[in-house]
Amino acid sequence: MERIPSAPAEQTGATFEGPGAPPRDWFMLDPEVAFLNHGSFGAVPRSVFAVYQEWQRELERQPVEFLGRRFADLLREARIALAAQVRTSADNLVYVPNATEALNIVAHSVRLNPGDEVVTTDHEYGAMDRMWQFICHRTGAIYRPVAVPLPVTTAAKLADRIWAAVTPRTRVLFFSHLTSPTALIFPVSELCRRARAAGVLSIVDGAHALGQVPLDLEAMGPDFYAANAHKWLCAPKGSAFLYARPAAQPLIVPRVVSWGDLAAGATGSRFLDELQWTGTRDIAAYLTVPAAIRFWTEHRWEDSRIRCHALARYTRETVAGLTGLPQISPDSMDWFVQMTTVPLPPCDGPGLKASLYDEYRVEVPVVEWQGRQYLRVSIQAYNTRQDVDRLTAALRALLHL
Repeated sequence: MERIPSAPAEQTGATFEGPGAPPRDWFMLDPEVAFLNHGSFGAVPRSVFAVYQEWQRELERQPVEFLGRRFADLLREARIALAAQVRTSADNLVYVPNATEALNIVAHSVRLNPGDEVVTTDHEYGAMDRMWQFICHRTGAIYRPVAVPLPVTTAAKLADRIWAAVTPRTRVLFFSHLTSPTALIFPVSELCRRARAAGVLSIVDGAHALGQVPLDLEAMGPDFYAANAHKWLCAPKGSAFLYARPAAQPLIVPRVVSWGDLAAGATGSRFLDELQWTGTRDIAAYLTVPAAIRFWTEHRWEDSRIRCHALARYTRETVAGLTGLPQISPDSMDWFVQMTTVPLPPCDGPGLKASLYDEYRVEVPVVEWQGRQYLRVSIQAYNTRQDVDRLTAALRALLHL
């Protein structure tokens, strides 16, 4: 049974989250800022944050009881709630602070030899590019980013283009579920299916997926999958998970060697025991994930997603109307949901980003990708058309459109 502590009434935010409350009041964001950058670090609803603080208080009331006796059971309950959301067994998941750490655990565990290949795309998160370059330099393996030009047209053509780079020397296929710079949904199930058939490890960066698109890890079939709960699920910062299918779990080598199966509350699963307890830590963010899931269930998750997608479409159309530039993907939820990337005319990207915030109080990233500038706009439940209109008015003035 899931155990979630109840927060004091004054901390729950109930007065902000009743049926008639506007979604902006569900969150603690600065009302003076048009916050269109949820994709970077997320934002936590008031009521979820209250549960997070209560877990922290409970830890501090009796740290030995909490970490010494209850740790494993509490995490198991939190994993069960998450597992139901992503359609897998709780024993296939372990909580970690962020997707970058999760993917490092996997990447450093893979045994690569000189000449082995890691195939990826040129749409990956920069930190993950650097991680694989580091590992391939150390091992003599070859890192092979596949160029995926824009605009994309069909999922089948995209899968074929990526798969065409796979050779008999390919050991790993690494790609994003939702790409960081271009905010595109990649064909995960098809690529994982091909990788499994060819004996290639599939490692998926799902940093932006949890909470933005429905996940069914068993149906998708990756060997490894990592995602943040603190982005689109709106759990507290420092909550993410690593999934490993049972047959792939023995490949994992812990980055931190601690008590393992000798720890109090050891589970009997090497995957969990080596990764779950690496030393003293505040696990309140992990334990709050079920509250974040419950928050979205109570606030009509699918309705919110559809409304946000409609506003993302409006953003694409409005910015394109200003710039006259073509879109990078078809207008479909198959390609984007709440986060969308739109091309900009040649400009000083960092300067534009700074001016948008300093002069117009619009928080939005300007992405530099393949020598071009793009605007990556995130739409969450708290955003309104007025936020987007403020963005477009600022772009018109700053870019003289």
